[in-house]
Amino acid sequence: MARYIFITGGVVSSLGKGLMAASLAALLQARGYRVRIRKFDPYLNVDPGTMSPYQHGEVYVTDDGAETDLDLGHYERFTGVPSRQSDNITSGRIYQTIIQRERRGDYLGATVQVIPHVTDAIKAFAQAETDDLDFVLCEIGGTVGDIESLPFIEAIRQLRNELGRDNTVFVHVTLVPYIAAAGELKTKPTQHSVRELTALGIQPDVLVCRCEKPLPDGERAKIALFCNVRKEAVVPALDAKSIYGVPLQYHAEGLDREVLRAFGIETPPASPNLSRWTEIMDRLENPEGEVTIGVVGKYVGLPDAYKSLHEALVHGGIANRVKVNIQWLDAELFEHEDEVAAKLEPMHGILVPGGFGERGSEGKISSVRFARERNVPFFGICLGMQMACIEGARNVSGIAGASTTEFGPTEEPVVGLITEWMSKEGLQKRAADGDLGGTMRLGAYPAALTGNSVVESIYGAREISERHRHRYEVNVHYREALEKGGLLFTGMSPDGTLPEIVERPDHPWFVGVQFHPELKSKPFDPHPLFAGFVAAAVKQSRLV
Repeated sequence: MARYIFITGGVVSSLGKGLMAASLAALLQARGYRVRIRKFDPYLNVDPGTMSPYQHGEVYVTDDGAETDLDLGHYERFTGVPSRQSDNITSGRIYQTIIQRERRGDYLGATVQVIPHVTDAIKAFAQAETDDLDFVLCEIGGTVGDIESLPFIEAIRQLRNELGRDNTVFVHVTLVPYIAAAGELKTKPTQHSVRELTALGIQPDVLVCRCEKPLPDGERAKIALFCNVRKEAVVPALDAKSIYGVPLQYHAEGLDREVLRAFGIETPPASPNLSRWTEIMDRLENPEGEVTIGVVGKYVGLPDAYKSLHEALVHGGIANRVKVNIQWLDAELFEHEDEVAAKLEPMHGILVPGGFGERGSEGKISSVRFARERNVPFFGICLGMQMACIEGARNVSGIAGASTTEFGPTEEPVVGLITEWMSKEGLQKRAADGDLGGTMRLGAYPAALTGNSVVESIYGAREISERHRHRYEVNVHYREALEKGGLLFTGMSPDGTLPEIVERPDHPWFVGVQFHPELKSKPFDPHPLFAGFVAAAVKQSRLV
């Protein structure tokens, strides 16, 4: 039977519960345990798929096509365990399911209420598909005291009673702020947060205290006394130089030991093997060079909008033992020709990421042209690949009116909405006027690579599987014209209808992909495309 670790947060949001959950799972995994992490999101959206990146950060897509919270990216990057649809639930999805059941008459005329119907649905989600696991970590989104999270708090309180103390542990993440004027760390916010949680029926077993200064023993003892936990179970969590140093930092403070002790596991079966994390930190702290990558995007004002992309570039640096300096460049700045060269000339590599909508598109196309003409390593992802195809059509293949139907009617739809395609499940269809949520090509799809291509040598394989999230596709009917201009289609869907990868073999490194390789990159297993791109940038840095 799996044991459950329920993770809550208090005082303020953005304390790093997801990173803490991922780090704790990595530590348990390093001891030989089988783990899975789940996220409970209290908002009423069915999923984050239609939410603005400025509000919620990136949408993380799983192999099975779920649009999920960005914390699931942390979970995968730290554990290597592929996330799935059943690892993220929202209030919206729960209420949607319950209301559909009520309309069908499944409740046989009973009054449908938060307790027991909503809480039962939450408990069922937490316990689904856990037979092969040792630990299930469940992160509750939001902050204790939020009205939206009350059903989730009540559900995990009930699970403690149903599963027993030996099978459930509560970890509460709080803030211990430093007041510069007083020169002191203040424990009162943590005390109040724990008191509020206790009033809801949950006594935390372990406290993780985020602080910017070392937590003195006296303050640690004070928190333990007022919050009714052991002093050793008050775990300081200071800022780390890199998120990949967090597992080592938490282990040094005894987090994994205290969690196991709360389960009654005084003598764990094995000491954790943390060699992969020490090697990662050695590469990060002792680079043998550095490169600068310019990311020309639409949502550069909020780094979390490109969270997986940022981490994948870091992983590419780890693979090449170099530091990657990322310059976030607003694509709209490049609508003017004089800005393009000034901003991009210092770059050792140019990356145009995915996105939706017309804003900044001409700037992205200008960035592609700069990379092509100046022989700067270029990497286009999703919309970035589509912009590379439009740029090639306009400026090399002589199709002046080349555009995408995403931005409006066009006589030369180099990119358009494909309404039918074949998948492993059979014929897939979508409508141009369908709901935005769930009408995209989502999740893992296979692709066949051309032999002797750049991408085939990078992957070392002729068949790959990568994750997608988009509605529009490069129009295969323009393949001949684009290839005459030197832009080769070196990756296609198995049925030959959907272009997956384009490249320019006459360029030092020019690759565009329709999928999102950043979603599968990990610090201990960097994605080969990012490793190759950064390697090309290293070579470029030696030429300038």
